[in-house]
Amino acid sequence: MTPPVERMLPRHWPEVRAVYLEGLATGDATFETEAPDWGRWDASHLRACRLVALAEGGRVAGWAALSPVSAREVYAGVAEVSVYVGADFRGRRVGRALLEALVRESEAEGIWTLQASIFPENVASVALHESCGFRPVGRRERVGKLRGRWRDTVLLERRSRVAGAD
Repeated sequence: MTPPVERMLPRHWPEVRAVYLEGLATGDATFETEAPDWGRWDASHLRACRLVALAEGGRVAGWAALSPVSAREVYAGVAEVSVYVGADFRGRRVGRALLEALVRESEAEGIWTLQASIFPENVASVALHESCGFRPVGRRERVGKLRGRWRDTVLLERRSRVAGAD
């Protein structure tokens, strides 16, 4: 059963952060090595398009949010996607529910391009994004180091047929 997806509220932060930490532990979710505090996370993400998937009892099963790719006005409709699913909820369509809801909400906010930068080893995340209309646009080789090891990322994007279509 697909969990309900709701707007993320500041009270969700401790559980959102815990899910983020589980993603960090995989070594294939992000170049970050520690989870930020609420203030830093809040400042780096768009106010709109912050979602949580809730399991029974209201437990946060996963979260999704958007970050601006640039402060320049010309890129106001371009955002980077983050989707994280708790270890106990992987493989249960939580990521799909979050990403589909994030796409709908981003279009309602006028965002015309979503992009995701994913480690190629994170096969499930690449497949999820492709199944939700993202297409690979390139591979960035040795784009950064994580724990002393060079890592590549696959860059995927989704262009809206709704927002920015004029």
